[in-house]
Amino acid sequence: MKKTTWIILSTVAIILFAAAGFCIKQYYHFAVSNFRSLDEEAHAYHVYPHTTSDSILTEITEDYHMLSELAWCLHCKYLRFTQTKPGHYRFASEISNRELIRRLQLGEQTPIRLSFTQSIRTREQLAGHLGKRLLLDSTEIIMRLNDREYMAHFGLTPETAVCLFIPNTYEVYWTMSADQLFARMHKEYQRFWNDERLTKAKQLGLTPTEVSTIASIIASETNKKDEYPTIASIYINRLKKGIALQACPTVIFAVGDFSLRRVLKRHLAIDSPYNTYKYRGLPPGPIRLARPDVIDAVLNAPKTDYLYMCANPDFSGTHIFSATYAQHNQVARQYQRALNERKVK
Repeated sequence: MKKTTWIILSTVAIILFAAAGFCIKQYYHFAVSNFRSLDEEAHAYHVYPHTTSDSILTEITEDYHMLSELAWCLHCKYLRFTQTKPGHYRFASEISNRELIRRLQLGEQTPIRLSFTQSIRTREQLAGHLGKRLLLDSTEIIMRLNDREYMAHFGLTPETAVCLFIPNTYEVYWTMSADQLFARMHKEYQRFWNDERLTKAKQLGLTPTEVSTIASIIASETNKKDEYPTIASIYINRLKKGIALQACPTVIFAVGDFSLRRVLKRHLAIDSPYNTYKYRGLPPGPIRLARPDVIDAVLNAPKTDYLYMCANPDFSGTHIFSATYAQHNQVARQYQRALNERKVK
């Protein structure tokens, strides 16, 4: 009798021990870790609409070792995990089933870093850039950028719409809607155009979009930061005197050929409000995105007598500034000869 009892108790103990071990192991995979990165690094994924749990698992296991497939199946069933919410997710090098499933089920995304640079010139380029970085169709963006009534909500027009997107890096959610994107950029725009900047613009007799337009021309003229303020003073002086800006980058924008290296007479004849040789004053809007430091260069432009600028004939990327047309004309002839000698067309 004693032997039978001992056998029964031993068997029960083994079963309980095995059950406890199984439960502990399952809890470990559920709450602590079931996926370990193969390279010990974190990995990020874009989860598109209608992605199933099986398809995201296939993608994740390319970068992670799954410690227990049984645990994954049990926990997916327990948490009723079959469908994911779209989003951008970044997972640590080690992650539990509970955290992985919860985040995918609830859409607990990792923000992405959305950046804009001065290389973006047109609304179409801007829309294309956003379409590649977010879960948005670029047509959703361009429709809003071109909608005069829609842009009026932000105090802008289709021509000045790009002013809303000040070059910088922002944290946003990959799945944000087009309207959410514009609302977020408007908040950033208002934050940038604080009282100090608005006061400086007013003292120059300019609106924020006009300042951005001047900055966009400067950004197209040079990448020499130390020249930004001087060039800004030239355009401000010309505006005050009612002299045509005669900025070659605006003509290139009007032509639409950004590979153009030399502006010729036939280009200057193009009938476009962006042709500042043909029409006085500023063009209808920026000709590219302008960085904050270029905008600030306009707002803090020094007082000078300069009215003219010409690329340096030594092709150093710098400019020679002149207060009179005679001085400018002399430099311009030297530059034209240098272009001819190099056969630049």
